[in-house]
Amino acid sequence: MPPRLASLLGASLSAPPHAYPISSFLLPCLQLQHRAASILSSLSDNAGAYNKRIRRGRGPSSGKGKTSGRGHKGQKQHGKVPRGFNGGQTPLEVVHGKRGSVNVFSVDMTPVNIDRIQDWISQGRIDPSRPITLKELRDSRCITKVKDGVKLLAKGSEQLRIPLNVVVSRASAAAISAIEAAGGSIMTRYYTPFAIQRVMRGKSDPINSLGSRESTAESLIQGGFQNRLPDPTSRKDFEYYRDPAHRGYLSHLVPEGHGPSLFFKTPNTGKPVRRSGSGSKAVAGENRIF
Repeated sequence: MPPRLASLLGASLSAPPHAYPISSFLLPCLQLQHRAASILSSLSDNAGAYNKRIRRGRGPSSGKGKTSGRGHKGQKQHGKVPRGFNGGQTPLEVVHGKRGSVNVFSVDMTPVNIDRIQDWISQGRIDPSRPITLKELRDSRCITKVKDGVKLLAKGSEQLRIPLNVVVSRASAAAISAIEAAGGSIMTRYYTPFAIQRVMRGKSDPINSLGSRESTAESLIQGGFQNRLPDPTSRKDFEYYRDPAHRGYLSHLVPEGHGPSLFFKTPNTGKPVRRSGSGSKAVAGENRIF
């Protein structure tokens, strides 16, 4: 006679569970593996990480119902239209072609004239006793937008009446002459677009960097600024700010009698080249076969 189910269940329940030995080094790991299941319901992505999908054709209250935002009839409502499609007519870019090019190496300098700076000084909006940098010009609204730097021009230079200390990205030769004729000084230095943003926020020194004449890493740290200004890396920028004619801040690196170029050497400044004498020609003649 087969055994009863109740007796089998009772025997299985009454039997003690098998004890498996657990190593001591696994106990801390087992005790730490406790996590509430409610954390799964509170997980979410960062705000703005994704946009909500637009559900089209779901009624007029959604704003994208009925025609689903395509309008009524026509090719744009029934299908897709390629970019620049003119209804079968020959596109203008095919008829006339594309002419010209974009110079990727050009820089967008914000111009500022001497007469405008003098006008701002007369109104009391700029302090002439302090160095006039990009930050002072922007904060006083003498200029409104700076992208790659500021270039000083000489328009209205005859109105300049007081000496100024100006620090800009570039300056014309006439502006340099006008500033120095009034007893002032001018210095051009290198800026990048990101460096200009940090200067405007007060996070970088608008004048000094590691390449400046009397500047060290310790002095820049003691200045209280978070970031330091970068120095030029390309040959074109490096040669511009090494040129004393441009009043570049790296002109002190050029030895006396040398030019600012990194490639062309100044005549009679290099090492003399020793030319082989007549003895080598005699030896070469002895070794000739014919």
